[in-house]
Amino acid sequence: MAYGVIADETANERLAVRVAGVVQGVGFRPFVYTLAQRLHLHGHVGNDTEGVFIEAEGPRAALDVFLCALDLERPPLAVIDSMTAAPLPVTGAPGFSIMPSDASGPPAAQVAPDAATCEACLDETTGGGGRRQGYAFTNCTHCGPRFTIVRNVPYDRPHTTMAGFAMCGDCAGEYADPADRRFHAQPVCCPACGPRLSLLSMDGSSLLTAGADPVAATARLLRGGAIVAIKGLGGYHLAVDATHPEAAARLRAAKHREDKPFALMVADLSEAAGIAEVEPAAARLLRHPARPIVLLPRRTRHPAHRIAEAVAPGCGELGLMLPYTPLHHLLLATLVRPLVMTSGNVSDEPIAYRDDDALTQLAGIADVTLTHDRPIHLRTDDSVARVVRGAPTLLRRSRGYVPRPVRLPIKLRRPVLGCGAALKNTFCLARGEFATLSHHVGDLTNAATYRAYTEGVGHFERLLGITPELVAHDLHPDYPSTAYALERDGVEAVGVQHHHAHIASCLAEHGEREPVIGVAFDGLGYGDDGTLWGGEILVADLAAYTRVGHLATVPMPGGAAAVREPWRMALSYLDALGGELPGVAVAQRHAHAWRPLREAVRAGVNAPLTSSAGRLFDAVAALLDLRDEVTYEGQAAIELEQVAQRGEVAGYPAEIAEDPVLTLRGADLVRAALTDRLAGVGTPQIAARFHAGVADLIVNACLLVRERHGLHTVALSGGVFQNTLLLGRTLDGLTLSGFRVLTHRQVPCNDGGLSLGQVAVAGARDRH
Repeated sequence: MAYGVIADETANERLAVRVAGVVQGVGFRPFVYTLAQRLHLHGHVGNDTEGVFIEAEGPRAALDVFLCALDLERPPLAVIDSMTAAPLPVTGAPGFSIMPSDASGPPAAQVAPDAATCEACLDETTGGGGRRQGYAFTNCTHCGPRFTIVRNVPYDRPHTTMAGFAMCGDCAGEYADPADRRFHAQPVCCPACGPRLSLLSMDGSSLLTAGADPVAATARLLRGGAIVAIKGLGGYHLAVDATHPEAAARLRAAKHREDKPFALMVADLSEAAGIAEVEPAAARLLRHPARPIVLLPRRTRHPAHRIAEAVAPGCGELGLMLPYTPLHHLLLATLVRPLVMTSGNVSDEPIAYRDDDALTQLAGIADVTLTHDRPIHLRTDDSVARVVRGAPTLLRRSRGYVPRPVRLPIKLRRPVLGCGAALKNTFCLARGEFATLSHHVGDLTNAATYRAYTEGVGHFERLLGITPELVAHDLHPDYPSTAYALERDGVEAVGVQHHHAHIASCLAEHGEREPVIGVAFDGLGYGDDGTLWGGEILVADLAAYTRVGHLATVPMPGGAAAVREPWRMALSYLDALGGELPGVAVAQRHAHAWRPLREAVRAGVNAPLTSSAGRLFDAVAALLDLRDEVTYEGQAAIELEQVAQRGEVAGYPAEIAEDPVLTLRGADLVRAALTDRLAGVGTPQIAARFHAGVADLIVNACLLVRERHGLHTVALSGGVFQNTLLLGRTLDGLTLSGFRVLTHRQVPCNDGGLSLGQVAVAGARDRH
């Protein structure tokens, strides 16, 4: 931070201070006002489209304290990215005031993410006894809706979906009182003037009699097995009592969600610890203001609640989150049991967030809806995270984290849009040194999701004031995001290889510019040779890459069908080993299709070659009789990890051919697993040895690349590294071998982080 030079200890001086970052909607102006009053400074503070502007006048010593305190004592939700101070002529005008916001100029100010209810507001809501007792929309400058209600900047009430709620006298008094924590809190409200709850049937008619409590009525319905659509910050959830077997099973059937686990909301850390293993780092993550869903090991002995089997069938983990709105707190306190809180949609469609759409889209699923009249401006799903080696790691970056930007290791010459992938889509807009990833958008092959994507890009461009000149996209010609990029007028389109974008995303997150060994292991990505990559070893920086190694390619029998049916990949790998395969259960289960499909593979009919690590995991999962077909992305690999024996095991050996590039023989791992399977070795040990073998193969490949290229830093990216067993073994092996290792923390390693990498690559090339 650059502070202006103040020359005289006693004479008054005046400074123009500019603060950029997350400084709007977080109580920064009242904080500055109070600080200036404490230090007896004169001047003013205000919002504009770039951030916060301040003029402060007083003695040099007081100004020095003021500048330091702006950073050290800032409000809890504020983030300062830059602060500058420059001298101004002294005016001698007394007093310090908050100026009206200046909406002129292009938007550049950052909008704060939504934040969970703070302790002070929770006390008011659940036990304060004041006018907000039991009120579902209590908030202040330290908590409440932000990103999901903002329409434009500066962040002022008229630019939010609270514009239609005129403050009552009491709320207006709090809003205008510098000593109150609601001083200039834009969503401030109370039962007399703010949003109100409604409990409706799915035809839109009210279910409440006059004076009835909608929260208590909803709790009664949930205890009775009802499916309730509940309006939250970023959209609707579908909720059932998590201990009610019939309700959970009915919800799963209605959503057409066969196996994928549902998320749970629990009242507090104590309830979380009653059904899952909650280490201190996980407890901190659960209580983070973003309130993500946190994946935790399931408690198998003496759980406090008997969670219905249909909530997370066969899963060793539960996705838990704590309440993040007053409504959630009130409902859970009344229900006194965990809630399933899953996205309010039919599987693969975007989450419902408009009231009329929710009634229409969810009518075939929910029995009733607990809703309210505060509009949501932009749908935003819950974030998902887990703790890896004591550090929080985001798997889906959305509500609570978006739109907090990532600082790039380079300064962009022109504004850039990264269009992302087809699945787990996000987009990313960047200008200067900052890149803003979008909320989780989802599967763009769904028409409604694609519409939400295009609308979201437009909203972010207006909100951030960014008109991209470069539009970066994946090389895959069939991705909807690629088509979107190529159809935009007046921009320069830049194709970015999928796995280079993965590695660049990891580099950007860590502020790295120098070349690294990049290990990109995922499902499928379009290679620059037109084949399907997915198990890649690259030498890469932000601007360029060289493919120096990869998993040996194998056919994908039936093309895309092999993604849905892992038994096909077992056939492919087993066929690569040669010979007949008596006694192999997966071959027996699919005997009717095995021989003709093998002949098609050998003839090269509808069997594209792939180096995918994800498909290797699929093959072994089918070989071990865990999963022949999947109902959601990565299911076979997840189940393979879950059954693996924990603890140190010897990995299966696999060879690496060194010419012309490194070729990692994944088939060696399959052969070893098959040998153990036929010898009667248990599934947990085989799964563990396979994971260890993949990790050892990665480490050995990196050692060979280090010998050839002299690089000592490795970046790990791609969705396969969501596997904590593989990631941990790989980290240990690389670290013991003397490597510095970069992994994702604040940006997903899966395709949700791809758009950041696209921006970084396009921006770096644009500088050359």
